[in-house]
Amino acid sequence: MIQLARSPKQLGMLIQNARRRHNLTQQALASLVGTGQKTVSRIESGHAGTKLETLFSLLGALDLDIQIGPRRKGDADLGEIF
Repeated sequence: MIQLARSPKQLGMLIQNARRRHNLTQQALASLVGTGQKTVSRIESGHAGTKLETLFSLLGALDLDIQIGPRRKGDADLGEIF
C-alpha cells in the first residue's frame, strides 16, 4: 500500500509504523543502520534536519521506498505544502 507523507511528522509516523510492523525497537533499528536510538526517535517525532543518508538507511532497513510524483491539485492545504 502506498501512503503519502507531505511533512516530516507524517514521514516519521510512517517510519514508526513500519518499525513496529517489523517488531523492532528504536534501538534495534538504530543498530541495524549504524545510528543512535535518539536519532530514530527524532525522525519518528517529525523533527526536521535528518541527513538523507540516514533516512535512506532507515527506509532500506524497513523495506520501504520513496516514490516521487506530481501533487494532485486540491489535495493539500497550505500547511501541508510548506
